[in-house]
Amino acid sequence: MNKAIPIVIVLAALGAAAFKYDVPAALGIARNADEELVLYGNVDIRQVSLAFRVNGRIEEAMVDEGDVIKRGDLLARLDRDTYDHAVSSGEANVAALRATHEKLVAGPRRTEIAQAQATHDASVADLEKASLAYDRARRLRPQGTISEAGLDEATAARAMAAARSDMTKQALAFLQEGSRVEDIATAAAQVKAAEAALLTARTSLSDTELRAPNDGVILSRIKEPGAIVSSSDPVYVLSLTAPVWVRSYIGEVDLGRIYPGMKVKIASDTDPDKTYDGTIGFISPVAEFTPKSVETPELRTDLVYRLRVVIDAPGQDLRQGMPVTLRFPEIKAATK
Repeated sequence: MNKAIPIVIVLAALGAAAFKYDVPAALGIARNADEELVLYGNVDIRQVSLAFRVNGRIEEAMVDEGDVIKRGDLLARLDRDTYDHAVSSGEANVAALRATHEKLVAGPRRTEIAQAQATHDASVADLEKASLAYDRARRLRPQGTISEAGLDEATAARAMAAARSDMTKQALAFLQEGSRVEDIATAAAQVKAAEAALLTARTSLSDTELRAPNDGVILSRIKEPGAIVSSSDPVYVLSLTAPVWVRSYIGEVDLGRIYPGMKVKIASDTDPDKTYDGTIGFISPVAEFTPKSVETPELRTDLVYRLRVVIDAPGQDLRQGMPVTLRFPEIKAATK
């Protein structure tokens, strides 16, 4: 009888060790698939650092730490005078270049063409007059009525009149042909470049207002009115209302019991009777805490995989890092 007591004690110790270290799983014996699966994790809420996209001086800050905001709410504003001036300058430049382009497309006015035609007609008349004077001088020179110098003057006057007539003819033709295609294309390109610069100036002006990208709660107010900030300098830290996840880990032996899209019940230690519905959204394909060399069944039990559970309708009582318990209705139902 006395010998049996140590044997019972040894068997009890071995049983406790087997339970603690999950010897059946270590030996490759599958765990009962009907056992309830319970995991533990922590709430994971995304945070966003909010900053202006342009430089400037903060003129006004509308919200403070703890304020609940909606997407699109105005949070802060920069002094916009410099950006207003840039928009005005861009608008004036676009207007000037558009006018130049429209002038080239329209070509010369009819009055300008008529003026050039009249100038050409006058030069033709002068040429005819100079030609008559030259012909008369050429006939009179053999008779000695005019001198050789007089004939030379008449010849020069006719040549000058002919040159003026040719020049006015070319000027008239230039106006009648209108603007060159290349000049019109260059002016159109300059208008597009100016319009793009104007859009950039207007975008910079709108960026002087910092608006909420999503619903959430202001965690930190980093800058105050009057501060000079550069682009990307954080002004607020925002905790997003959604999505809210739970980060958890599952052992290698239980990995085959879950799958993406599986429904999960989530409860916090604050109120264990209140549960949230969730869905497995991600299971890491890479094991963590893995030994450098897996050689024995015992080491294989140390493999864990990270998973992310998306809470369908998170409540305001869930906080970053809060510990929660995860239960799986599908696996629990199998025990019934």
